Amino acid sequence: MRNVRAESRARDLSLHPDALSTHCTQRLREIVRQYAEPDTSRAIVQVLNTGLPFLLLMGAMFYALNRDFWPAMLLALPAGGLLVRLFAIQHDCGHGSFFRSRWANDLLGWFLGVVTLTPYGAWRRNHAIHHATSGNLDRRGIGDVDTLTVSEYRARSFWRRAAYRLYRHPFVLFGIGPAYLFLLRHRVPVGTFRDRRIWLSALSTNLAIAAVITTLILAVGLGPFLAGYLPVMLLGASVGVWLFYVQHQFEDTYWETGKRWNFQAAALEGCSYYDLPALLHWLTGHLGLHHIHHLSSKIPNYRLRDCFRHSPELWSAKRLTLSDSLRCARLALWDEKGRRLVPFRAARRRE
Repeated sequence: MRNVRAESRARDLSLHPDALSTHCTQRLREIVRQYAEPDTSRAIVQVLNTGLPFLLLMGAMFYALNRDFWPAMLLALPAGGLLVRLFAIQHDCGHGSFFRSRWANDLLGWFLGVVTLTPYGAWRRNHAIHHATSGNLDRRGIGDVDTLTVSEYRARSFWRRAAYRLYRHPFVLFGIGPAYLFLLRHRVPVGTFRDRRIWLSALSTNLAIAAVITTLILAVGLGPFLAGYLPVMLLGASVGVWLFYVQHQFEDTYWETGKRWNFQAAALEGCSYYDLPALLHWLTGHLGLHHIHHLSSKIPNYRLRDCFRHSPELWSAKRLTLSDSLRCARLALWDEKGRRLVPFRAARRRE
């Protein structure tokens, strides 16, 4: 697929931010601009080929579980995958890239927020901040995974170190954490008390969720509802958090401070190309092409693959395979001297 000339052009665009010339910047803008255009037909097809199978699978699960047919729990796996894909659609709506119309994006995004237990307005705000600050050490803390530098970690007290180690433990980060985030934290938009629109979005989402849950419990019973919905929701939440984590938390990622931080460098160097099997790419809305998404969040997920295929300049992204990504779970601290993410034992060696 690649040739020497294409690889050379790609390497030129993946250098340190100081090396991102005006020419390279303009060229990247020209590339992504071609694909930053919604296609209503493709969007509608994606809603149908994701939403309808999800509803059918959930209906089959509830029907079978109401008759004690426990092998129906096997349906939780594909249903959880489709829930991740629904979240990818909601994600595009939040960027205003799924449909041409803003009201259509917001309406669909709000409805999908009821399904994914995510207050659309609050999430959209925090995610926009994430895109504007990704890889900036001076602006951490909103819409990202908490990350300390080695020096910051060493300066902490014993108990604060222990708390951070607990937070970064894979069982907490990808198990307890997603359950807490989607079931509890998303119910109250903490930190936005003065923003009436975000509160209205959260409260309306909570009321709609309560109405849907009540209806389902009355229809199928409390036991079948919990046995059917909770595994699907928790599986989807854990996969979603893992995807968000691995797309930024890999060994040679990008972090910078002050004026040295560069938006395009953060996208090219601080976002991975998560090279998944075809089915997983489809289920995740091709968001494994995360470097392209951060270069232009206006590219809808159904055009990311086309952009990548036809743009040799973007082929040099930091590629992670499924097996590569599993090793990222042990990384926890940013080594400012070595300019890489390291595990906790790297901090101990310096003491």
